[in-house]
Amino acid sequence: MPQLRVALAQVNSTVGDISGNARSAVDWVRKAADAGAHVVVFPEMSLTGYPVEDLSLRETFAQASRQAVDDLALRLSEAGCGDILTYVGYLDRDQVGPRDAAAALYQGKVVARQYKHHLPNYGVFDEHRWYKAGETLDVVAFRGLEIGMVICEDIWQEGGPVSALGRAGVDLVVSPNASPYERSKDDIRLPLVARRAAEAGAPIVYTNLVGGQDDLVFDGDSIVVDEDGELLGRAPQFTEHLLVVDFDLPGSGQAAEGEFEGLQVRRRVASTDPAPAYEPLSEPPISEPLSEEAEVWSALVVGLRDYVHKNGFRSVIFGFSGGIDSAVAAALAVDALGADGVYGVSMPSKYSSEHSRSDAAELARRLGCHLRVEPVADMVDVYVKQLNLGGTGLAEENIQARARGMLLMALSNLEGHLVLATGNKTELAVGYSTIYGDAVGGFAPIKDVFKTHVWALARWRNAEAEKRGEVPPIPENSIIKPPSAELRPGQLDTDSLPPYALLDDILDDYVEGDRGYEDLLAAGFEAETIDRVIRMVDRAEYKRRQYPIGTKITFKAFGRDRRLPITSGWREGQQH
Repeated sequence: MPQLRVALAQVNSTVGDISGNARSAVDWVRKAADAGAHVVVFPEMSLTGYPVEDLSLRETFAQASRQAVDDLALRLSEAGCGDILTYVGYLDRDQVGPRDAAAALYQGKVVARQYKHHLPNYGVFDEHRWYKAGETLDVVAFRGLEIGMVICEDIWQEGGPVSALGRAGVDLVVSPNASPYERSKDDIRLPLVARRAAEAGAPIVYTNLVGGQDDLVFDGDSIVVDEDGELLGRAPQFTEHLLVVDFDLPGSGQAAEGEFEGLQVRRRVASTDPAPAYEPLSEPPISEPLSEEAEVWSALVVGLRDYVHKNGFRSVIFGFSGGIDSAVAAALAVDALGADGVYGVSMPSKYSSEHSRSDAAELARRLGCHLRVEPVADMVDVYVKQLNLGGTGLAEENIQARARGMLLMALSNLEGHLVLATGNKTELAVGYSTIYGDAVGGFAPIKDVFKTHVWALARWRNAEAEKRGEVPPIPENSIIKPPSAELRPGQLDTDSLPPYALLDDILDDYVEGDRGYEDLLAAGFEAETIDRVIRMVDRAEYKRRQYPIGTKITFKAFGRDRRLPITSGWREGQQH
């Protein structure tokens, strides 16, 4: 039976950096060659990065991408890797329009090109806007085996390309993917790939992108599953990796050409001679999946790190308030960028407690990052006196937040740091933030993390440090003390909001689950609390629209996933 060694190149591409991504591809194929691989599979659109969004509509970008594929085939041959069948994702364009494409490269040439068939248009995806659907499938005859391909969403939908390849008769299916992370995604991904392998009657090689792109983060977690659903290989999450898996396949004979499932199957011949016999790997390379909190923490770290670095920054700056949100953001930032890349600013006002200052200092000491103290009381007094705001409540409170925001932006201009906004998803949901104040910044690392989950992550991160014999990064007082914006004497968050455990429970139903008023009543929440929370959420849409982007980790993140009109006369529950 023909043997075949396949390498899954789980890489971190940068959108638009076609030349850099191509150089990286050559390096990874060299590594695969050193590992004895016959086939290398890169993720979806690895040559252009993903998602390219409206760059797909620019003819010059598509032309550069297509040219880069042809050039890459030659470069691989010149590098001595021409005999490795290399699948690479890219943006193509023909007379119909832009295409989400993948090409098979061999001996200096493009031996097959295929376009994505199913174009997702839900959640974060808008592919009906960006691409035109493909109608052909190219099966590549290589080393005595028939290799078919499906691109990302083509494996997530019943029927279509996978079924067509099964009916045509293939020995192996390779699947380039750019599947964004969200919590517990692998609980869905692995069973899905197993079902598709059974449908194809052949093993599936599922290579996924890794790294951050704006508010998306890709977890890798590339997998190989045989036709019986057995896991043959799994790459680690949130890191670049070359996963190498051996196959000993029966060889089903020549794949049939023609129309199956409405798609035209074409056969391309790359090589007919089987690979010389070799000693397979002794153990299947299966990495253990991360725990839930480790997975989320890794997603937030990678999302922040890549946003900072890919946008040309070296450091971040933000307010150290002594509270839990800024403490978790600081620990994430140090894990992402190193202590020397994190600049904290303590900005006490006349209402700031002594523990907020001492907790901020203790946080910086534990993390080893930079900290400076910039009091804002005098700045605030200028506004208060000029506008006669003394004792006016909200206006005076917001001046404090905006003075801090202005100070951070000035330091960013002076020193070149990226300002982080440290608000969490709960605050963002109900509008508990000051627009142009604590909402300023270029990135919001915990924007998609509910408040109760922020506390859970803090406890998890401290426990992990203790396991390694390290000092826990987050001061215990920041975790246990009642949250407060400290914008007036004795202020607590619960003065304005329901208790966070209750609030997050309602928000999980209303925001994540899109449940209505009657559903919330049936779930046991009090009518008065439901009304109050819904009003806050609905009225805060204008704030969310202007908030910085941040890493998506949930099923329904604000921005890409949940898009509602700012101006709207609809109020949930108004009929009751």
